[in-house]
Amino acid sequence: MRIDFTKMHGLGNDFIVFDAQEGAPLPTAEQFRRLAERHTGVGFDQALVLERPRRAGTRTFYRIFNADGAEVEQCGNGARCVAALLALRGDTGADATGTGEFAMDSPGGLVQARVIRPGLVSVNMGVPNFDPRALPFEAEAEADTYHLQAAGQDVAFGAVSMGNPHAVITVPSVDTAPVATVGPALEGHARFPRRVNVGFMQVIDRGSIRLRVYERGAGETLACGTGAC
Repeated sequence: MRIDFTKMHGLGNDFIVFDAQEGAPLPTAEQFRRLAERHTGVGFDQALVLERPRRAGTRTFYRIFNADGAEVEQCGNGARCVAALLALRGDTGADATGTGEFAMDSPGGLVQARVIRPGLVSVNMGVPNFDPRALPFEAEAEADTYHLQAAGQDVAFGAVSMGNPHAVITVPSVDTAPVATVGPALEGHARFPRRVNVGFMQVIDRGSIRLRVYERGAGETLACGTGAC
């Protein structure tokens, strides 16, 4: 199988982006895993597949496959890369400068993108959803904080959907956060039926945080757009 792709990244969160050929099969989960290998393949956190628009008024429908080959719902930095690539191709319906706003579609829903200047893109990821059923997360009721046993300890976290599931843990320092142990233990916990992205958040002040994210199906990544949201 031949794939013509573009290698992109958003703050180090890296991707391959390619067009789905009409009628052609996509790579299998095993093929995605082989492509994601950083020493023997291309290397990526996610693969982004561009398809024809499925809704009027949108420029593309994009799908997201994690490094482990599993398809997921949403990716914030990936959406920025898709928007930047469409702008580079002149396929946004924007003005002659290549800047402007346009809509894209995904399994996680509509995303509004804005190209501020070439290479600088923002996306509106929508409203956070704290209903545990939205992640999904098995809980009796919505709460600010939940507790689970993971990696041999009691872990307190918040749960939120940004079109994809996130568990957010407040830590005193991201430098010493147990990302490598608690991250995978919480990611695959039975109460997250579709697994979960695990964010380790250090609050600096009311206007800034530091963040590390153990991403579902990819491990720790250099950045996570929906995690930052």
